[in-house]
Amino acid sequence: MLLNQIIFSRRNFFVKSLSLVFIFSLLFISGCQNTALNSDSSGNNQVTKITFWHGINPPENREIFNELLAQFNTENPDIQVEALYVGQPDEQLPKIIASIAGNQPPDILWYVPQLTGKLVELQALKPLQEWWNNSDIKNEIDPAMLSTMTLDNNIWSVPFATNNTAVFYRPSLFQKAGISETPKTWDEFAEVAKKLTQDTNNDGKIDQNGMLFASGKGEFTVFVWLPFIFSADGEIIQNNQPNLVSEGTEKALNLAVELVKENSAILSQPDRGYELDNFINGKVAMQITGPWTLAQLKQSNIDYDVFPIPIINQPATVLGGENLFVFKTDAQREEASLKFLEFILGEKFQTQWALKTGYLPINFNAQNSSEYQDFVKENPVIKVFLEQMKFAKSRPIITDYPALSENLGRSIESSLLQQKTPIQALEESQKKLQLQLQ
Repeated sequence: MLLNQIIFSRRNFFVKSLSLVFIFSLLFISGCQNTALNSDSSGNNQVTKITFWHGINPPENREIFNELLAQFNTENPDIQVEALYVGQPDEQLPKIIASIAGNQPPDILWYVPQLTGKLVELQALKPLQEWWNNSDIKNEIDPAMLSTMTLDNNIWSVPFATNNTAVFYRPSLFQKAGISETPKTWDEFAEVAKKLTQDTNNDGKIDQNGMLFASGKGEFTVFVWLPFIFSADGEIIQNNQPNLVSEGTEKALNLAVELVKENSAILSQPDRGYELDNFINGKVAMQITGPWTLAQLKQSNIDYDVFPIPIINQPATVLGGENLFVFKTDAQREEASLKFLEFILGEKFQTQWALKTGYLPINFNAQNSSEYQDFVKENPVIKVFLEQMKFAKSRPIITDYPALSENLGRSIESSLLQQKTPIQALEESQKKLQLQLQ
């Protein structure tokens, strides 16, 4: 709890408490310090070593990334990138903040772009605007991604890849329940979830639920729920200020509460809404996740398909994916980091990453390549995510986003656990948010 308070509070409280976070993470940092120059085995050449912190998940995707990283290191013998898995985004935050306090940040950080404002406020990042202006690679990048890269008309990060969420489902379970069409509206969604909730072995206990909802206070929970909020015309920024209380947000949480009350939906373990165990083993028939899970699902050998997020007022999804930040270190390491960024943004990496993981490529050449187009034909579930990109909405890139997300997550969790009504939870979280912002 102390770490969350340190991370998400305003800067004056943050500065006073930073030393505590640093102490907690000291051992971690000491094992991850960067060395700018190292000789190779012959002692003749200098190699610039840079560290890359990430939370790439599931493990199958980490293996794929490490294979592609090995290619970069082989093709660039003067640069060696060391990739370190430092946990999921909420687990990374204390380590990131402590590394800045100890003047030992990673060279490159993989993280959701909503952290941009906080990192800029801490003066930890290398600005990328000049590099971007002079880079040929910018002409290959989908301009839809610019909203995730920019704060106050300056570029601070670049996209690693992108995605959005949809509803994965088990066609075999739909067929057994006599469901021939996927739901398109909230009412149809609730009806289908109810039909899919069954006692399959007639022992008097429900052993198959229609839906699994992400629960917890973390960013993944917020990410999954925002499409429902946006579909109901809810907004989390009103009059340029964070605001959790809206009719649309309340409607989205009420939908979930009703499904949970009637056992049509179950909740994930806290902040583990991305785990697919219950979906794979058939305990739930539907789960919201994204194309990044395709490698895992293919290995599971189960049947699966995808349909768009059901709507109430308008179609909606949230632009997902992580961005890459370059921290201020020294000129040589920063230059090496920028070269690695060009590798990530390039057609070769973007194509291979998309083919092997299901992420959507952000490079036009990769998107339009015959190899990727053939992949989409072979994996038609990808079409759902590509179509949803037309109306995908970015989460706000503001300094106070971490506090906004934390409080929205808290209200989602307390609503789903039926500790408070949605409106009570939202109003209470809004009060806490306002106190933090003061």
